[in-house]
Amino acid sequence: MTQPHRLGPRPLPLLMAIQTLTALGSLSALPLLRNGSLSWSPTLRSFTDELNRAIRQTTPEAFAAAVEREAAHRLAAFAAGVRAYRASPASDRPAEPPAIWQRGSARLLDYGATDTAAADGWPVIAIPSLVNRGYILDLTARRSLMRALAARGFRPLLVDWGSPDESERAFTLTDYVDGYLGEALGHAVDVTGRPAAVLGYCMGGNLGLALTTRHAERVRALALLATPWDFQAGHAQALPFLAAVAPALEAIIASLGFLPVDVLQSLFTGLNPALTGYKFRSFAELDPASRQAREFVRLEDWLNDGVPLAGPVARECLFGWYMDNTVAAGNWRVGGQAIDPAGIEQPALVAVPSDDYIVPPASARPLADALPNAKLKTVKAGHIGMVAGGRAKSMLYTPLADWLAAILT
Repeated sequence: MTQPHRLGPRPLPLLMAIQTLTALGSLSALPLLRNGSLSWSPTLRSFTDELNRAIRQTTPEAFAAAVEREAAHRLAAFAAGVRAYRASPASDRPAEPPAIWQRGSARLLDYGATDTAAADGWPVIAIPSLVNRGYILDLTARRSLMRALAARGFRPLLVDWGSPDESERAFTLTDYVDGYLGEALGHAVDVTGRPAAVLGYCMGGNLGLALTTRHAERVRALALLATPWDFQAGHAQALPFLAAVAPALEAIIASLGFLPVDVLQSLFTGLNPALTGYKFRSFAELDPASRQAREFVRLEDWLNDGVPLAGPVARECLFGWYMDNTVAAGNWRVGGQAIDPAGIEQPALVAVPSDDYIVPPASARPLADALPNAKLKTVKAGHIGMVAGGRAKSMLYTPLADWLAAILT
């Protein structure tokens, strides 16, 4: 088997710096702990009380040595996990279905072609985020929302954005919605002879809302998975950081015409800096041949297979959606038209992961209130686990298919 050339975890220099600084920070905090001037978060009160009791039972020298050993162990375990991941065999993926439409870098993959029962089913157009590959909705044969819907008799059509070429780097969200998505939807309706259900994941849900607003007559139902609406809810700590780095982001966009993958990955890392260290330390302890290790590699390969974001889109999303909260404020426009969920009459399902730190529940839930005919479903999962986790079939695939069947049949 050919050894894959992996760039991830991305951006590796930043991730290594975070692990190193975390370890050094633990060591530098020891004098503050000894003299009682270390400031603790109130939420950690029970842990700090237990820690102080344990410290009183040992000597300062022994405690300092234990902290140094643990810091060195965590750094070594993180490095071991990264090396093991980069040396892992290429992750296997299901065969890609044929494309029934293509324009520029975008394609519409037909999962009805892989299932005879689905060929005549109601079309379901799945719209993923612009910054991650759409195959998160078809990660493995067992963890595939697309194949699960096909097995239920629907005709799932997955939008594969590809990577923006030179001409697409000048695209706005209007170009994507009125151009690519509008054409793909029209083609799906013409081929099947039926209006489509639109399914949007993450920012793909926002694009799905805009598509439904602009082409209401071609949309029968709307399912929104982990879709942000109030972009400032649940991100109180991240917003000041984004405002601080906004001039640097603008300089990068102006210089390159797009926002690079590693910059986007850095922004995501900032939402939960401790996560990468924890997961790679855990991976280092796994048997490389185990199912758990293989699933980790598949998902990590997807996480590191991002695409750059067209410059105008990056400005609309980072500076408009997040900093100005244009979406929730009713100021986001596509083709000159305000995207207002209150005007969407189609039945809608809003699925909100309860453990999502990328799109916090406080950001996603208001959308269910804003849509006149929406049903809110809370899923006990994280942002990715909801669509590709081990319990995704019972938590999302089956309930979503049941809801679509009740609406479309």
